Amino acid sequence: MRVVVVGATGNVGTALLRALHAEPRVTSLLGIARRLPNRAAEPYAHAGWAAVDIAAEDTDEHVVAQLAAQFGGADAVVHLAWLVQPDRERELLRRANVEGTRRVAEAAARAGVPHLVVASSVGAYAPAGDDAPRGEEWPVRGLPTSHYSVDKVAQERVLNAFQGAHPEVVVARLRPALIFQADAARSIARNFLGPLVPVRLLGRGGLPVLPLPAGLRLQAVHADDVADAYRRVVVERARGAFNVAADDVLAGADLARIVDHGRVVEVPPALARGAVAAAWAGHVVRADPGWVDLALSVPVLDSTRIRSELGWAPRRTGADAVEDLLAGMSAGRGAGQGTIPVPVRDGGAPRIPDSMDHYLFGLYLSDHFTGATAGLERMGLMARTAQDTPFYAELAEATEQLRAERELYRDLLDALGVPRRRYRQVAAWLGEKAGRLKLNGRVTQRSPMTTVLEAELMRSAVLGKIGGWQTLREHAGELGLDAARLAELTAQARAQIELLDRFHAWARERAFRVRTGAEAWER
Repeated sequence: MRVVVVGATGNVGTALLRALHAEPRVTSLLGIARRLPNRAAEPYAHAGWAAVDIAAEDTDEHVVAQLAAQFGGADAVVHLAWLVQPDRERELLRRANVEGTRRVAEAAARAGVPHLVVASSVGAYAPAGDDAPRGEEWPVRGLPTSHYSVDKVAQERVLNAFQGAHPEVVVARLRPALIFQADAARSIARNFLGPLVPVRLLGRGGLPVLPLPAGLRLQAVHADDVADAYRRVVVERARGAFNVAADDVLAGADLARIVDHGRVVEVPPALARGAVAAAWAGHVVRADPGWVDLALSVPVLDSTRIRSELGWAPRRTGADAVEDLLAGMSAGRGAGQGTIPVPVRDGGAPRIPDSMDHYLFGLYLSDHFTGATAGLERMGLMARTAQDTPFYAELAEATEQLRAERELYRDLLDALGVPRRRYRQVAAWLGEKAGRLKLNGRVTQRSPMTTVLEAELMRSAVLGKIGGWQTLREHAGELGLDAARLAELTAQARAQIELLDRFHAWARERAFRVRTGAEAWER
């Protein structure tokens, strides 16, 4: 079988790559993503890869043609791609999630793919007022206050219309509970929490008490079990909807026991929602209050159908999945995409030798970690505000590079026993946010001059980062680090400067033109 996975670098995608690689009936595997992963890392090394942005602001015809060219000869297409951030930009999310699904489906029909398998969610279901398990016949009406739920319902309607128009294609949709694994820890923390939330306290014994909304009931499933469900649907060419969930339903006390102490403080739901709303409005967390509404209203899933028809059964409990995720958060784990291991030489352990001033060198590294925190926030903002420009994909890729470099600095500090001085990162994060308050001649809209200034600031920041890599390379022998790998990071930073130079030239040529109110950035 030839299988194509769209969105193969995400939480479920990485687990599915592992499952399909181990499936002898799958002889060809292609991953499609907006940004390609490190194809030498696991589990990405076992697939071919193509870069297609299903949310591109391009004509449907162009994107569908790109996808159809990759889908040729496939026995099944599995569509997993989904954006949950930036949740303040609803048009982007709708384009990626709803229109992206329609584009994938149309491309599958055009390419003659006989089987389309799509990731839906428990979030598509109408709210339930009790813990009685609901099967696939439960209404797909969603929750209006949750953008995730609204888009999942819209996605299901796209699939319904597609089935009516293309009866020759077998369509399956999986509606899993919350999906967790340790390798998704960084992405989940990034998408729902934020840089100020101390996620490593979520490990065993890290929190004295666990505050949770009263009445919360959580049903989870491990990503490897979800991947096994997809594998079975693919190889059996199954059709229709399938719920996927572990058997246990976790209450607040169960979650508190997972973090090792069993002490939970139940917060009134309205108060919990208000706290999340305030934190989201203040850019402290990335999850909006709709996620609280969704968590308190989704039904408990009955997964009898996939068990009886396809022989699926979870190998891990929901509690196991939550524990695996929290352990990953505590350890700062993430899948191979976008992560950089500490460049240790010959498998040894890095250390600051006695010949170097431990305090000064530790302070130097901590300052670079602080700079990486502010730089990541600034580059992320640049990428988000450049979505309608020709530079969006490159800036988004550079943002992920900076994220990985920041995590490398964090891991290096830990390996060398250097304190992170978290108050400095918080100050840098707040300072970057405060820096956005400059009006640059405009009050009600973003000034074109802001883009020019941001590009200049980021060029200076990346030049400073190169100095950090050069310093580490200079002392690599004493520190036990791989000088060649540090040279590669320096080269990557110079490529980032080259990108920023091109973006700056593009922005400055447009920033100071006189334009009418109806004009926007020229592509």
